[in-house]
Order: sequence, then structure tokens, then C-alpha cells
Amino acid sequence: MNKIKLVTMVIVAISFIVGAYFYSRMPDMMASHWNYRGEVDGYMPRFWGIFFLPALSVFLVALFFLIPKIDPLRANVEKFRKDFDIFVLMFEIFFFYLYLLTISWSLGARFDMTAAMLPAMGILFYSVGAMISKARRNFFIGIRTPWTLSSDKVWDKTHALGGRLFKGVGVVTFLGFLAPAYAIFFIFVPIVSISIYLTVYSYLEFDKEKKKK
Repeated sequence: MNKIKLVTMVIVAISFIVGAYFYSRMPDMMASHWNYRGEVDGYMPRFWGIFFLPALSVFLVALFFLIPKIDPLRANVEKFRKDFDIFVLMFEIFFFYLYLLTISWSLGARFDMTAAMLPAMGILFYSVGAMISKARRNFFIGIRTPWTLSSDKVWDKTHALGGRLFKGVGVVTFLGFLAPAYAIFFIFVPIVSISIYLTVYSYLEFDKEKKKK
């Protein structure tokens, strides 16, 4: 087992330990969801409030570790496996950070949840950009459109561009903590916009390649 995987699993284990330690100090109903204004609009019973995110982390990390083994193009995944493993680690760090925010709130701390989350989301988006810029054609990871999956050249061009765009979204989202009231413009609008753009871009690149043949 490589060091990145080991650190990821240690963080998952620590989340359960933290949950068990604070369990008796949590209210019967824990805040579990905040709207875009940073206001609580959802609650969970204490057991699920404490253990849902750690349990979800176990499932997602296990799924991420399984993907390279079952992908028919796993040889391509191995070419950027270190970058993928780093992304999984960053994803788990993000989950753990979110978990600590939830516990802190239930312990009585009050802060703008949106402002607290935006920098972490920015770092996560940036790590997505770093990973997909190195990604090679596969069936599970990256910008998977019919056109990127049909051509290595289209895949490489789309992911090179997508990597830069996701890194840009990461920087913008990170700075969003300065104006959390406009979080939708720092997260959802850029993500939806670049997703649509990259889909169209991959089609146009595929069509351009097809016409050259």
C-alpha cells in the first residue's frame, strides 16, 4: 500500500475516533445541512449526525480505490494513478474538514458555514483540475463524453483545457469566502458553465478530427 492511500485511510479512521469521542456531547438532533446563506435547514438524529459522513467516506474511498481495478482501460489509469490517489486524499481531507465544521457547530460554535466551506471547496476544485489535466482515456475518471471516449486526441485536448478551467474555478471559489452571500456565482455558475462548454468543445474537436480523415 502506498503512502497516499495509507494517509487517506488514517484520516477516515480518525473521523470515527473523533465522532466516538464527541458522541455524548452532541444534541439529540444535529444540524446536518445549511442553505447557500449559511443557515441551518436540515437536522439528523445524533447517531446519523455523527457517523453518516465517516460511513459515507468509507464507501466513497473504497469506490475510488476499486475504480482503477475494474476499468477496462486500467492500464491508462495507472499512467496517472499518483495524481488520482492525491485527488482521493484531497477529497477525504475535504470531507473530514466538513465533518469538523459540523461537530463544531453542534458544540455551540457559530460561524458563516458558507464562508468556511468556500476555501476548502476551492482547493478541492483545484485538485480536480490538477488530476484531470493528467488523466488518460478511461471509463470512470474525467470528462467522459461520447467524443472524448472515442478519441485519445480529443480526450487529451479536452482534459488539458478542462484542467486549466477547473483550476481557475478553484481559485475563484477559494476567494469566494470574501463574499459568501454570492456563493452561487463562485461555485454553481462556473461549474455548470464549464461543464457545458467542455461537452460542446469535445464534440467540436471530434467533428474537426473526423473531417480531417
